[in-house]
Order: sequence, then structure tokens, then C-alpha cells
Amino acid sequence: MNQEKLRELRARTGAGIVDCKNALNEVQGDLDKAVEILRKKGLALAAKKVGRVTKEGIIDAYIHPGDRLGVLVEVNCETDFVARTPEFRRFVRDIALQIAASEPMVVSREEVPSDVIEREKEIYRSMIKDLKKPSHIVEKIVAGKLEKFYTDACLLEQPFVKNPEKTVGDYIKEHIAKFGENIVVRRFVRFRLGE
Repeated sequence: MNQEKLRELRARTGAGIVDCKNALNEVQGDLDKAVEILRKKGLALAAKKVGRVTKEGIIDAYIHPGDRLGVLVEVNCETDFVARTPEFRRFVRDIALQIAASEPMVVSREEVPSDVIEREKEIYRSMIKDLKKPSHIVEKIVAGKLEKFYTDACLLEQPFVKNPEKTVGDYIKEHIAKFGENIVVRRFVRFRLGE
């Protein structure tokens, strides 16, 4: 086995030596295919870890240049060992940057108050009432617009600012796989001077 490929695979994925060796053997040394195998395994394992208890973590602050915008965010993980790593701190800083840039209202759609959802639905219905569409079509249009609202208002559903091809939720799942622990964005607050 090529030790250089093994080192590069470990650096790219953060996976253990045995997993990297097995993946490289499975694909006859093809580095890109090995990365793909490890990512699939990691995301599958990440899905299993989502329900685990998260009591450790950090609170981080991001102050935008110019000192007119700031974010405080609490991100939890399972152990203080992971919470103290530079990689976890960079990850939390990315989440804070996302909140500063994209102004989410809540972490997940389950946290959106029902009165806000009803108000949004009424706004959408009033916007399309002049189109004189059947009620079942109107409700489909309203549902579509509500999904767009969730994409804007919910942190986990927003496109990730550093890579808009994935959502923040996907970015978190990748790090659950990387760290081998459940990660939860517990809460955040965003401050803008004068608001």
C-alpha cells in the first residue's frame, strides 16, 4: 500500500488509519473513490449519532469588521475533548459567520412560531388571490412559498455561505461524521447596532 496515498486520504477525510486502508484496498488505490466511500460511511454514521446527548461545546462570538454587527452562538458536542480542538472552534466560527451573513430567524423549522407560519401563509394567499386559481393549486403555491421562507429563515436550511451547493445542515452532518460526535447548534443571537 502506498503510504503517501494513505496519508493524503487521512488528511482529506480525517478518518482512521484502518478505515482509510480498507477504503483504498476496496478501490485499488483510487484516492477520489476512497474519499467518496469514506464520506458515504461517515454520513451514514453521522445520521446514527444525531440523537445522542450533547452537553459540552463552546459559545463563540463573531464581530463583523466595523463593529456594527455581532453574533453570539452556542454549539454543543458530546465531549470537551472535541470542544477544545481548533477544528471545532473553526467550525463554530463558520456557523457564527453564517448567522452574521444570512440573518436566520431560528435554528430549525420546528422553532418557527405557529403564528408566524400562519401570517406568512396569509400573505402568500393574498399575493396570489388575483390569479383566480383553484384552492388546491393555491395551497400548493403557498406550500412552495413557505418552503422558500424556511430556506431563508431557518439556519439549518440556508445555503452555506462558504459553499452554497450545500446547506448548513449538510455542513453540520459532515462535521458530525468528521468528529465522530453529535453536534447541535443550540441557540444564537445576532446584534446590529441601532436595532
